[in-house]
Order: sequence, then C-alpha cells, then structure tokens
Amino acid sequence: MKLTSISIKNFRCYENETKVSIDNLTTFIGRNDIGKSTILEALEIFFNNETVKIENGDQNIYSGSNDVVFTCEFDNLPEELTVDASSPTTLKDEYLLSNEGTLKIQKVFSCGKVTPTNEIFIIANHPTVQGAENLLELKEKELQTIIKQKGLDSALKGNPTMRKAIWNSFEDLELKEVAIPVSKPKEDSKRIWEQIESHLPIFALFQSDRSSQDKDKEVQNPMKAAIALAISEVKDDIERIQKKVREKAEEIAFNTHEALKTIDPKLASRLDPQFTPPTTAKWTGLFSINMDTDDGIPLNKRGSGIRRMILVSFFKAEAERRLKTTNKRSIIYALEEPETAQHPNNQKILIDSFKALAEENDCQVILTTHSPGLASELPAESIRFIDRDEFSKPFIQNGVDVFEKVANALGVTPDSRVKVLICVEGPTDVVALKCLSKALHLDNPSLIDLSADPRIAFVLMGGSTLKHWVNEKYLKGLGCKECHIYDNDVASYSESIAEINSRTDGSWGTLTLKHEIENYLHSDAIKDAYDVRIDILDKPLADKKGVPKLFAEAYSAKMSFDGVMGDTRAKVYLANKAFPKMTAERIKDRDSVNEIQGWLTRIEAMLN
Repeated sequence: MKLTSISIKNFRCYENETKVSIDNLTTFIGRNDIGKSTILEALEIFFNNETVKIENGDQNIYSGSNDVVFTCEFDNLPEELTVDASSPTTLKDEYLLSNEGTLKIQKVFSCGKVTPTNEIFIIANHPTVQGAENLLELKEKELQTIIKQKGLDSALKGNPTMRKAIWNSFEDLELKEVAIPVSKPKEDSKRIWEQIESHLPIFALFQSDRSSQDKDKEVQNPMKAAIALAISEVKDDIERIQKKVREKAEEIAFNTHEALKTIDPKLASRLDPQFTPPTTAKWTGLFSINMDTDDGIPLNKRGSGIRRMILVSFFKAEAERRLKTTNKRSIIYALEEPETAQHPNNQKILIDSFKALAEENDCQVILTTHSPGLASELPAESIRFIDRDEFSKPFIQNGVDVFEKVANALGVTPDSRVKVLICVEGPTDVVALKCLSKALHLDNPSLIDLSADPRIAFVLMGGSTLKHWVNEKYLKGLGCKECHIYDNDVASYSESIAEINSRTDGSWGTLTLKHEIENYLHSDAIKDAYDVRIDILDKPLADKKGVPKLFAEAYSAKMSFDGVMGDTRAKVYLANKAFPKMTAERIKDRDSVNEIQGWLTRIEAMLN
C-alpha cells in the first residue's frame, strides 16, 4: 500500500482540517515552528503511536474539541481480503473505497482523558439505503435471515457472498461517503480491519532533536537483532552449556547433601536443585555492543556530523529489518532535518541517497529541511511549502507557484557563474550526460566535465528540481546560451530543435542519433551494475523493446518482482548505477562516430 495523503484536524497548530498530498519523495519546507514536524509526528501517531505518543493536550487549544482526527489515504491496495476462507472478497466488493478508488482510514483520538483513546473508521462510498447500510456488522445467522426474507438463494455460503447478493438485490444502494467503524468487535468489519492493518506500510521516524549516541535504539536494535540471530544459530551449543550447568548444579547439590547428612541427617532428607534455564531474551540481554569507528575511536567520541550520518544509516537498517520480519510490503522513511550537523558534501550524499531510495519498489521518503543546498537538489514536485495566513493558521502549498516563495524563504539563488543552460527532457538525462562527460574527461582532460563545471546549469524541460527552476527563471534574463539535447524517440521534438537552431544567439539543439540516451549504455555497464545482461540495439525494430523495457524485464525476473517495473523506474535504476559504470572505452564502443564527444566540444566552444 502507498500513502497518497494525510488530513490533520484539531492537532496542535492544525485546528481546521488540512490535507497534504504525499509522493514517493515529499519534502516539507517552512520557517521554524510552522508545523513541519507536526505532520511527521501525526503520521507516527497514526501508524505506530510509539516514538511519538498522542497525549492529553495535543488537541488544538482554540477548537473547543477533544477529538484529534488523522485521515490517511492509500492506493496500491491489496487485491484480495480473506475474511472467510471459503469466500474471499475485495475492498471494492465490500464498498470500502472512496469515490476515487482509494482507501481512506481515519483514526480519531479522544484527548479529553488522562490516557487518550482512539477509534478507527474507514471513510468510504458505502450503501446507506435502509437494510443495506450495516451488513458488515451482522453475524452469519443475521445475514442468512435477510437472504431468506428476500427470497434469495438459500444455498449461498460465506458472509462476503451473502452480503454481495443482498446488495445486488437493491435497485439503488444510495451510495454516500460515510464513516464505517472498524476497530470495535463488530463481526466482519473488525476482521476486515485486521486484514487491512497487516498491509499498512511500516512508518519509521528519525527525529532531529536527538543526541546521536551509540546507545540510541536505531543503533542498538540492529545490534540486538544480530545478537538474537546469532543466539538462534548456536541453539545446540547453548543447550549443551545448559545441560553442563544442570549436571554441575546437581553434582554440587548431591555433595552438599552428603556433607549435610554427616552433620545432622534430620536437617533435610533431600536437597534437589530447581534448575531454570535462561530464556532466549535473557541470553540476548547478556550482551551489549558499543560501536568503535576508525582506529578504534568510539562512535560517541566522533564529531556530531559523523555520528548523525552513522545513525541515519542505522535508522535505515532497522527499518529494513522490521520490513523483512513482517508481512508488510512497503515502508515510509520520515527524517527531520537530515542536514543537521552535515557538511554540504554530506548533504549532497544524503539527498542523492534519499532520491534513489524513493525510487525503490514500495518505498516512500518524507523529509523536512531548512537547508538551501539540500532543498535546491530536490525534485520540484516533491516540495510542500508551509506558511501561515493572516489569522496565523497554517496552510500547505505545492506546485510551481510556490517555488519563488521557497527560494526566498531558504535563500536559494542562481549561480552567477552559469553561462550555458543545457536543456534536457528529465532528471535521468542529467545523470547520463554527467556520467558520460566525466568518463570521457578522465580519458581526455581537454573535454568538458559537465558534472563539475560551475559554468553549466541543467534545465529539465519535463520536470525540475528547485535549483533548475531557479536557474531557468532567473538566468534567462541574463541571456545565457542554451544547448538542447533530446531523445530521438519522439517525432515532434524535431520541430523544437529546428526552432532552437533558427535562433541567432549562439544557442543550438540536436536529437540523439540513437533512439534514446539509454541506448548509449554498454551492456557490460548494466551487467556490472545489476548482474543482468541485455542486447542493446541502437534503435529498436518495430517488434523490439527499448533498453529500459528490456532491462526492466530482465531485472524484475532476476529479483522475482511481482510484475515488471515501469519504464520510468527502469530509467532511474539505469541512471543511478549503470551510467556511472560507463568508461571512455565503453562509450567509444557504443558511440563509434564520437557523437557525445561532439556535443561536449560544441558546449565548450559556447563557453569560450
């Protein structure tokens, strides 16, 4: 299941219901005490109520209500629910979906008590006509009675089958969006919730206000898991130790009793040791692990930035361990201000890893940040800007209209050194061109390295990061020359290239000679990156598939994915790991006419 939105009502600063959309990668930006962390903590309470617990007093102080309401919306839903082994069902058949076909789960926490309580509802487009509105709460015999009264097939078995027959008997179910209680024991509504709950994503929150010690649970939990695993693997050895201890205890007891009889036989006729072997949990508790780093330096003695980087890694490892030890199929990583105490280079490493992580199957990443450097590298569609209205009520915006607000709030400004804008279709094209130019530059330093030259800025025509948007908006007025490189797989691109080449400002454009940028990959680079081999044609024949599709099929089969990953995800995979494996030799093998070298030479000429 994938989280698509959360609505928050009456929780801290969010008095009125506020809905925010959630993508694979979502980043909240805004000034201090604006409500960024509140959203992450609302999600933690909704999914776990552990790292952050709902408390008496979490309700908004001005609302006059004690009920805090969180509503999460999901897609990528389970195809089938097993409420009755003889009669499987679906969320759609049970009328438990919204008008948009999503699943809306609402949790209402009552904070007027010493210990807050909660109820769970599914907000669904559900039958409301009398006689059909409460079938999920009825027992089998009650459903059978309705079947009999309506003259339906009395041989029907299984509650889902009987409900479906009853619903089908109505001309108009009067479907309306209603709240269906599912947390209290009410027949199948409760069982359906238990099924849904097992499919909810794992939510893992890494908070910013922490000391980053190696005693933190993100460090200790993976270590304790490793200890438990090791103990389980030496179970026979442990049993031998326990047997030896038992034998030794019995021997000592016998000898003690014999000695006691010589003193006074009446003191005890017998002396039997009651041996209680330690449980697995006690064996695990016997061990404690502290972390040493390079040269034996304890983790706690390293700089705060290094400690935090290591702790983020442990956080990720612990979340993945939880994922592997449950039947849950997706995970949400939530990190507050990951840039804290980090050098700008480390911030770049972190954001690159988060973006790659968000492209993994069944994985979402949610961040908050104050860092201009980190924010400037984020995909623009991932940004959510939080601000306050004239009544100091928080509201959340996303879309191109807010980018200037974000840029001004964080101090993101264009790099005045930029002289040439390279315009491409999407972010994977940027990665590809940077990797290809870097490989050729290492072989021939006279060629420009697009990955490291500050005079170059990339502009994504089909999407953008905040940095690219800032450069495109602010630098166009400076008269920068433009270089446009588009894939050859879309016929209409040739018209755009012709228009660019008709300019007289030194700009130029070209279509790739090969079908698309992925066709410049060498099969050895893909093999090195993912241990799969595909045959790459310069241009797919009518009955052939492109490189992303071929890779997607081969890699999905190798990893036993449920289905085949899409082209977009396949392109991200190839950009992240295959293009960095390209060498000058491999490029020359795939580009015998030196097309890429020609692009670089022409870009260098634009700069001079």
